Amino acid sequence: MKYNLLTILGPTAVGKTRLAALLANYLNGEIISADSRQVYVGMDIGTGKDLKDYIVDEKQIQFYLIDIVHPNDEFNLFEFYKKFFEAFHIINSKNKLPILCGGTGLYLHSIIKDYNLSQVDFNNERIEQLNKYDYETLKEMLLKLQPKQHNKTDLVNKQRVIRAILIAEQNTRKEVNYKTKINSFNIGVFLEREEVKKRITERLKVRLQNGMIEEVQKLYNNGVTFERLEQFGLEYKFVAKYLKNEISYDEMFEKLNVAIHQFSKRQMTWFRKMEREGILIHWINGADFTKAVELIKKSFF
Repeated sequence: MKYNLLTILGPTAVGKTRLAALLANYLNGEIISADSRQVYVGMDIGTGKDLKDYIVDEKQIQFYLIDIVHPNDEFNLFEFYKKFFEAFHIINSKNKLPILCGGTGLYLHSIIKDYNLSQVDFNNERIEQLNKYDYETLKEMLLKLQPKQHNKTDLVNKQRVIRAILIAEQNTRKEVNYKTKINSFNIGVFLEREEVKKRITERLKVRLQNGMIEEVQKLYNNGVTFERLEQFGLEYKFVAKYLKNEISYDEMFEKLNVAIHQFSKRQMTWFRKMEREGILIHWINGADFTKAVELIKKSFF
């Protein structure tokens, strides 16, 4: 089967988005974002939602799955999966090339490895049945249904576990009807560890100088609780703690800087895991447009 998707992946701060936009312009493509936080409206600076990256030669490159839900709403793997295929079909209908771009390993993995996810009714009597069990019993039920837990947040609380059980049970019964068999050509953007660390620290300084604290304050003022903000992790977690006077500005910077470095390492762990499973990723040093085009011309078409 020939390739029907181009995927640009890599850890944070390596220039994936700009490379994807340049490739979309060159290859007559459109971009589907695989970023678990850029889906949220108003979460711009903290998520690195640099929309100017999508403008190439004064032309707006069409993108999908950015700014589609309110921060108080849940967005999960199934929602991403469903909306990915909606966007994929729209792009194909225009005779354009779908380009998946991002760093959320679970989202990328679900598409490239062809997960079987299906629609679940979250308002049925099964929820009432499950609610009668305690958290530990529910957790055991989930792990029996799905021994390999891709998404650790499914185990955070009772409601999350119930939701995950419903999805796991549904997946044993019904195939998604809007799916298309995906065969993705994958390009990974890589930089030396020290370079990534330097970029992360510099980028964090710029974001803090350019309104990231004000962004988090505005979200709070608009009804997003500090508890919810902390669930988003990284920038939103530590800035929320700073705004609550739990940590000083310097502590916030240091803790956040370390957390983003750790996050970057976890992203690479995901990608190495994908490779061990047999997913071929063509790594390039930095967001090298020329090298990416060379790889695509050689193998994709």
